[in-house]
Amino acid sequence: MTVFLVIIVLALLAVTGWQMSKIFQLSKGPGAESAEIANDNDNRQQAKLMLWFMIFLYVGMAYSFWHWSKLYLPQAASEHGNEVDTLMFISIGLIMVVQVITQALLHWFAYKYQGKKGNRALFFADNDKLEFIWTIIPVITLAGLIIYGLFTWSDIMNISEDDDPIVIEIYAKQFSWQARYAGEDNTLGEANVRFIEGINTVGLNVNDTYADDDKITTELHLPVGKQVLFKFRSQDVLHSAYFPHFRAQMNVVPGMVTQFAFTPDITTAEMRDSEYMVDKVKTINKIRKENSKALMAEGEAPLDSYEFDYFLLCNKICGDAHYNMQMKIVVESEEEYNQWLSEQDEFATVMESQE
Repeated sequence: MTVFLVIIVLALLAVTGWQMSKIFQLSKGPGAESAEIANDNDNRQQAKLMLWFMIFLYVGMAYSFWHWSKLYLPQAASEHGNEVDTLMFISIGLIMVVQVITQALLHWFAYKYQGKKGNRALFFADNDKLEFIWTIIPVITLAGLIIYGLFTWSDIMNISEDDDPIVIEIYAKQFSWQARYAGEDNTLGEANVRFIEGINTVGLNVNDTYADDDKITTELHLPVGKQVLFKFRSQDVLHSAYFPHFRAQMNVVPGMVTQFAFTPDITTAEMRDSEYMVDKVKTINKIRKENSKALMAEGEAPLDSYEFDYFLLCNKICGDAHYNMQMKIVVESEEEYNQWLSEQDEFATVMESQE
């Protein structure tokens, strides 16, 4: 109740102040200038402020590009990723050119054509030539970007299994990922959430022979230079499979299978040895070392040293532990990949061991 009364009192004080300002304006008489109408001095001040704001805007923009560019992702680790980056940089470049020119003109014109007593602005209702120019230029620019993007999108999405890619299912659930590798037949067995029971955590149909040689893992291994076709399923809610270093992302939708493909072209070891990643790991470990000193002073365990790994992340807010929904990805040589895959148990073997 006290808070409510305080709010009422403050509101009444505000209304009183506003009414007193009106009375003060009326007391000046009919010949006095109104403070609500800008005069030449006001216009000069605002015009100069526009120029100063333009300078502040460009200095801040240049600083941001210089200071934060180090946080950009490293070189794309997939064949199509370079095309995605090129498209993004072209888009940023076009936007920046237009932004720099239009903002400069906006602020300069605000200064050059500042309001002055007695001046009247030129006005015309329409100009067909200008309207054609500022319509056709964006149309051509956007059409070029869209067509370029569609070609890249087609390379990722329009994959035929006749091309013999490696087929891997990514299964999402709150709050973890599982990978299912097609066996020697390179064909995934039938799966449905209705079949989930016990150790059959991804819902494979035990009566489908295609499922017998499938291999289910909690770590994703990919061979470098080989095309991989990913198929996505969700057990519960909408997730989003995000491969930031490979420039790929796909929604994982309950009740349906989505898919895309990419070809990894930089191994985990090669990425770790890159100049960008060496500097990044060095910086992170330096920070961790400093933080560990404070932790050890309080009797807690120090932080582990950081080592780079690729990760699959969830890019949809899918619940309380969304931030921790990730799976390690290892990109390696084909020989190392085949060796690792041969060590994984087949689904039929896992089911037989539980009988």
